[in-house]
Amino acid sequence: MDPGDDWRSTLAEAGELTGDVASAILETHGDRGRRAMEAVAERRVKRYRDFTVVVGHEDEYVIEGGECTCADARYNLDEADPEQRCWHVLAVEIAERVDAVDHHDMWYSEVREFL
Repeated sequence: MDPGDDWRSTLAEAGELTGDVASAILETHGDRGRRAMEAVAERRVKRYRDFTVVVGHEDEYVIEGGECTCADARYNLDEADPEQRCWHVLAVEIAERVDAVDHHDMWYSEVREFL
């Protein structure tokens, strides 16, 4: 895969995480990309009726409209750089393209009451 290519379109076309795409994600996003791919492999991207959630090791993070509720997204990312994403948003982008989102026919707000 040419480094200038957007990994998102290549991944959407392939429908699976190939070595070339994984390398491009790592090259572009570093450790955030690695963590995102791990979350997808571990089926930690959950879609509810109201939100998409990525299950982290310490908490669950709501992803809505490409934005995340995590501290990394709030404090560390340059809003002017569209390539900067927290690993939770990257995990959602990857999972959607490889059909690895775990769908739940319930409201997340209901699930959150039990946590």
